[in-house]
Amino acid sequence: MSKQILITGASTGIGAETARCLAPGNEIFIHYNASEEPARIVAEDVEKQDGKAHLIQADLTTEKGCRALVQSVSDKTEKLDVLFNNAGGLIRRTAAGACDWSLMQEVFALNTFSTMMMTSLCIPLLEKGEAPCIINNSSLATRHGAPTATIYGAAKAAIGAFTKGAAKELAPKIRVNAVAPGVILTPFHDKVTKAEQLELWQDNTPLKRHGHPMHIATAVKFLIDNDFITGETIDINGGLFMR
Repeated sequence: MSKQILITGASTGIGAETARCLAPGNEIFIHYNASEEPARIVAEDVEKQDGKAHLIQADLTTEKGCRALVQSVSDKTEKLDVLFNNAGGLIRRTAAGACDWSLMQEVFALNTFSTMMMTSLCIPLLEKGEAPCIINNSSLATRHGAPTATIYGAAKAAIGAFTKGAAKELAPKIRVNAVAPGVILTPFHDKVTKAEQLELWQDNTPLKRHGHPMHIATAVKFLIDNDFITGETIDINGGLFMR
C-alpha cells in the first residue's frame, strides 16, 4: 500500500537519500528551504523509481513557515503515514564560553522548535494514516559532548526528550522514534568542519570510516517497517559511540 511521507530538509544529504530510499510506490513530500534545484533533482529521482513527488518550500525556523508547509501538504492529501523531521544544521561553531544569544535562538529554531512544531501540526494528518510514525533526526553530538558544537548538541538533546515524551503521549496510534547520525559525509560538514577534524574522527571510529546518507536512510526505513518500536533513538555512527 502506498504511503504518504513528508520529509523536511529533503533537498540534500540525509533527507534527499531518504526520499530516494523510500520512493518506490510511495508519495513523497519533499520539503526544502533555499535549495530548489537540488530538491528538483531529488523529485525527479523519486519519480524515476515509480514514486510520486511533491516539492514544497518553507522556512521552518518560523511558526508561519511550519504552518505553511503543513497547509500545503494538507491541500494535497488527507493523511500522512510518515513524518521524518530531518531539517536541521549546525549553522556555525562556537565555544561554550562564547555563546551568542541570536545564534542560540537560530540553532534551536532550526533543529528543535521546527521538529516540535511540525510534529504537533502533523498529528491530525498522521491520525488518519496507516500505521503512522514520526522519525526525528538527532545527533551523535548529544551522546558524548561536542566541543564547538555544544549549542547544536543541546538542541539535538532536546529532541531526544521530546521523542520519548511524544512517543508516550501519541501511543498507541502513532509511533515516535529518532535516529542519531554520527559523522555522515553530507554538505552538513562543508562549511563547519575542517578536513583534519574529519580525519581525526575517522581514526577514532572503530570501523575506520565515515558514514553515508544511505546508512541513515535505511535506518529510517527500518523504523517505519518495524511497528513494535517507539520512544527509541537508534545510533548510527560506526562505533564512535557505544552504549
